[in-house]
Amino acid sequence: MASNLVLIPVQPSAYDVWATEKVISLIQEASVYKNWLKSVFLINRKIVNTSIAKDVVEALSGYKIPVLKSAICQRVAFAESAGIGCTVLETEPKGLAATEIKLLVEELLNLEL
Repeated sequence: MASNLVLIPVQPSAYDVWATEKVISLIQEASVYKNWLKSVFLINRKIVNTSIAKDVVEALSGYKIPVLKSAICQRVAFAESAGIGCTVLETEPKGLAATEIKLLVEELLNLEL
């Protein structure tokens, strides 16, 4: 209720797609009190060089919630940076993981809220 935007991370798996129904239900309940509340799906922990994320995007297209173009891949850099209490922007600012985060932030900032 404190936010204007709900970012719904979805891993590329059928289980995560099924689990989104409960999250969507909660968002619909909150929308009764806050009709300007926006929500978007984010593909998270996408496995590089596989088509499974595309299948998840198709499955999510049945909902009225858009899927962001940005995706966060499953990369060792995320685990390594978290292990030392940092972000990938600090540990590998020019790496692929940091680039994904920067693209996500840019897309979120450009959303019409």
